[in-house]
Amino acid sequence: MKKLCVVLSLVIVFALGAIAFTNIKLGGIIGKISPADAASSITLVAATDTLRAEVNQGVFTFTNLKQGVYNVVIKANAPYKDTVIEKVAVKDSATTDLGEIKLQQ
Repeated sequence: MKKLCVVLSLVIVFALGAIAFTNIKLGGIIGKISPADAASSITLVAATDTLRAEVNQGVFTFTNLKQGVYNVVIKANAPYKDTVIEKVAVKDSATTDLGEIKLQQ
């Protein structure tokens, strides 16, 4: 009887774990810097977490993001000014498109 209870408990734990991980749906953020060579780096900040993205011909992409609110920090090359885009919302399974971001001189 004890073995049956242990086996059933393990089956329930594994089933709940599998269900919990299948419900995680990830989103993303994309955008384009204008002019294309104006940004040196793009950083995404959420609470204490920081992610960096590569800038390729002005285009950047952050993927596999949990639902939440993020700040996008753009470090610019001279003579352009650094820019921060605050409170960018990411929803489950959706990509937030910031469109064209024109950096100021």
